Amino acid sequence: MTVPASRVRRRPRTPGRLLPLLLATALLLPVAFLVVQGHQLVDTDRELAERERLGVEYLRALGPVTEALVDAQTAAVASRPVPRDALDRAVEAAAAVDARVGGELRSTERWAGLRAKLEGLPSRSLTDPETAFTAYGEVTDLLLALHGKIRETSGLIRDPGSDSYFLQDGVGEEMPEATVAAGRLVDLAVLAQRRPAADQARTVGELATLRFAALQPAGDLVNDLQTVVDTSESADIGADVLTPFDKYQRAVEALGALSQPRGRTQELDVAKLAAARTQAQTAARELQPVLLDEIDRLLRQRIDQLDRDALLILAAGGVAGLLLVALGASGWLPTRRRERPTGRGNPPGGEPADATAPTPWEPPTPPGRLPAGPVLQPAGRGTEPDRWRPFDAAR
Repeated sequence: MTVPASRVRRRPRTPGRLLPLLLATALLLPVAFLVVQGHQLVDTDRELAERERLGVEYLRALGPVTEALVDAQTAAVASRPVPRDALDRAVEAAAAVDARVGGELRSTERWAGLRAKLEGLPSRSLTDPETAFTAYGEVTDLLLALHGKIRETSGLIRDPGSDSYFLQDGVGEEMPEATVAAGRLVDLAVLAQRRPAADQARTVGELATLRFAALQPAGDLVNDLQTVVDTSESADIGADVLTPFDKYQRAVEALGALSQPRGRTQELDVAKLAAARTQAQTAARELQPVLLDEIDRLLRQRIDQLDRDALLILAAGGVAGLLLVALGASGWLPTRRRERPTGRGNPPGGEPADATAPTPWEPPTPPGRLPAGPVLQPAGRGTEPDRWRPFDAAR
């Protein structure tokens, strides 16, 4: 019979099995780093957008304060009763907003100083209109500085969006400056009628300065809004802003025309100028909430997009991590291999030898000689004819 060759047990190839695991680990570390970095950047942008929304809320509360303060200044300069009720309500509303978000916007200290100045204004008109004009001018300067502080600390002044940047620049800087300057222009025109002729030259210069201070920011606001309407990809901006924007633009043009001195006396029509200022202030009152709502809508859209980006980053990182884990685990999964017998013939009870397997090399046998080594005879009767063997006769 044929003796099957002994099977040689192969040693596990540990280095080859470790290679996928090492490769997966080496790739998993930079993938995790990129996912963490991308998620942190998205969170930072989201925090900035949320802080800008707080700035929008604060600017919304400062709008009524600005309008009420300008009206109180006009009444004080004209020696009329000061409307303190509207100013007090506006101050209380702004104080509530500052108590809620002032800590994050770092405006509490500045608001406290402004509020003290506002509450220190006299309830009655001062006997000297010039003194009232100066006192209210100091408070309005503090109010404009607070507008700038809110735009800076909230990040609105560095907004990356084109539409939202021009809108916040118009509603947070140009509009309050134009409103305050227009009020001062009308009040100075009233004071000019009471000043002596010796102060006429000084008064004309001050009126020219205030005229430029009122029309320059108003013109910038018009240009900002026109840029947004012309270049914005959103159809809602033009539809919502166009009507109050046209009204404000017409009021600013009328204010500019009536504030131009005429004749040798360089006098102004105070009644018509005050009416034009009232129209511009009314248009600004209607335009401000529309612009702030539009900025808030753009910021909410940006936040929603950032939330989607964060989910996509996490999903991509999770898929990449699963693929790398599968790559590392593939080297440790057991694999079944069929071992081929190396001897001739078929092992008892085994599978037939592969016919395509190469035959082991054996030395050639010379003619007439038996092959080297013992030759085993198969059990049972062979196929060769019987030969006479010794001692057969004794059977």
